[in-house]
Amino acid sequence: MSEQQTESLSIGDTAGQTGLSVDTLRYYEKIGLTPNVARDNSGRRRYNTADLSRLCFIRRAQRCDFSLDEIRQLLEFRSCRDAARPAVAQLTAHKLSDIQKRLADLEQLQQELQQLLDLCEGSDHGCPILDGLEQPDRNGTDS
Repeated sequence: MSEQQTESLSIGDTAGQTGLSVDTLRYYEKIGLTPNVARDNSGRRRYNTADLSRLCFIRRAQRCDFSLDEIRQLLEFRSCRDAARPAVAQLTAHKLSDIQKRLADLEQLQQELQQLLDLCEGSDHGCPILDGLEQPDRNGTDS
C-alpha cells in the first residue's frame, strides 16, 4: 500500500489492516485508548499512519495478555522509552508471573480432568465424572 493510501484509511480499511473490529476501534476511541481520530467532511473517521501504528501496538500488547489499563500505561511509556524501561520491565515481570501461575493452575486442572476421565474409563456403572464433580473442592473453595 502506498503512503498516500495509508495517510487516510476508512474505519473498515483500518479494521482490516489491524485485525480489530470496527466496534473495537470505536470503543478504543470512546475510552481514550486512542486519540480522537480525524474526520472527513462527512464526519467519517479517517485513520493515518500514526493511528495505525498505535492500533498495531495495542493489538500486539493484547496478544501478550496486557489489560487495557496496562496497555494505557505502556502507551504512555512509549514517549520516554529509556526513562520508562524499569517500569515497563516491572509491569512485564508481573504479567509473566501471572501467566506462570495460570499455567500451573491449568496443569493442575489437566491432572484432575485426566483422573476423572481415567475413573470413567475404568468404571462399569454410574458416572465417576459426575460423582467427582459433586465432591467438595479440595481447596475448600466450595460454598
